[in-house]
Amino acid sequence: MADDTRDGHAARDGDSGAIESHERPSILQLALPAILGNLLYGIVGLVQTKVVGQLGSEALAAVGAGQRVFFALQAVMMAIGAGTTALVARAWGRNDEVEAGRITIASLVLGGVFGLVLTIPGVFFSSHVASIFGLDAHTVQLAAANIRWLSIFNVAFAANFIMGGALRAAGDAWTPLYVGAFVNVVNIPLLYALVFGWWGAPQMGVAGAALAAGLSFTVGAVILVGLWWNQRLRIRHIRGGWFRTERLKRLLDIGYPAGVEQVIFQAGFFAFLMLIGNFYGTQAFAAYNIGVNMLNICMVAGFGFSIAGSTLVGQALGADDSHAAMHAGWRSLRMAILTMGALGAVVIYYARDLATFFIGNDADTIQHTVEFTWVLGAMMPLMAVDFAIGGSLRGAGDTRYPMMATFFGLIGMRCTLAAIFTYFGLPVRWVYAALIGDYTLKGAMLLWRFRSGHWKYIVRNEDLVRT
Repeated sequence: MADDTRDGHAARDGDSGAIESHERPSILQLALPAILGNLLYGIVGLVQTKVVGQLGSEALAAVGAGQRVFFALQAVMMAIGAGTTALVARAWGRNDEVEAGRITIASLVLGGVFGLVLTIPGVFFSSHVASIFGLDAHTVQLAAANIRWLSIFNVAFAANFIMGGALRAAGDAWTPLYVGAFVNVVNIPLLYALVFGWWGAPQMGVAGAALAAGLSFTVGAVILVGLWWNQRLRIRHIRGGWFRTERLKRLLDIGYPAGVEQVIFQAGFFAFLMLIGNFYGTQAFAAYNIGVNMLNICMVAGFGFSIAGSTLVGQALGADDSHAAMHAGWRSLRMAILTMGALGAVVIYYARDLATFFIGNDADTIQHTVEFTWVLGAMMPLMAVDFAIGGSLRGAGDTRYPMMATFFGLIGMRCTLAAIFTYFGLPVRWVYAALIGDYTLKGAMLLWRFRSGHWKYIVRNEDLVRT
């Protein structure tokens, strides 16, 4: 944590911040806390799947649909977060703590404003949006309630996302882990209480799962912002000078392709899941959500190496060390492939046992889940490219090329193949298998881009805002 005895007035008056060079953390120092934090979050996701699964496959499908809509509404937060990570890492790499603090507060303000705006469609149009998946009327009603409750907490989710990203970009991956662990500790008892009506709480079913998540993340947001406000974090709270047109423009210039990528990503998933829901039914739709949760441990590891690659590439480029940036990206990829591939193999081996544990005796849903898990589990090495190399490119400020890779992979390959398979009436396992084309094309595009080295020159240090 930052030394809170430092003279805050000097920083506010334009002091350049730290003079000595910051020591760059290792990949594992960044990846391990991120992996552990998201592993805890993934465990909560599995607990949620088990809890909601007791309400039936319709409830599981509703949670999956609700989460997908919620993630779509968060595309703007992803955009701001991408800009925050790239610019804070650059500032930290050139030892400019004041600029890192100003980027953080500018990001929080933007995130808060957009969070409030995004609450409107999430609350007032949830039923219309939930109905597009082709699910039965009862499941749509459950999904709409899930979306409404999640949307109410948009600002809290934004604060967690942005503060966590800024801290990791500055090399502090442990504080988000500690706060995230506490959030999960709060979430689990709230989950049981609000879903089943335990301990005098209202019995809310699927909506209770969303409310539990929102309340626990609000606790996390209050803790992070409170520590930051009182100068207890590595990223300092700078009270003035953050509102500059160049800074906001740079945040949006880097961030908006990441936001567009998320819109493409969510639109592609909408189309993909609409095909499954409309043509293969609620059980096949629920199987997708269950399989993703079962393999979440693999994606948790990938996220950790994405954070490591993004932070180290950004910091190295901020210090004008492009060789170290290239090395960090390739090393993150190797470690991601090894970790995600091994974990994916374990989940594939136990796919049927895990599906039975979560679902019970619904034979059709279990079979669909196993088939989907086999496909997605086999894709883990290629997903490692998406995480590690995609994260490294974004850390360099090259957010446009990952956006293009997502478009051609998800829309051009996955959705097109899925539509063809659906048109010819093939079993749903063929639709699941469209993921193979998606991740193969995307991985090839990202590897080519990183090897080319063009990403080193997307953002030049001399063009960044100076304090």
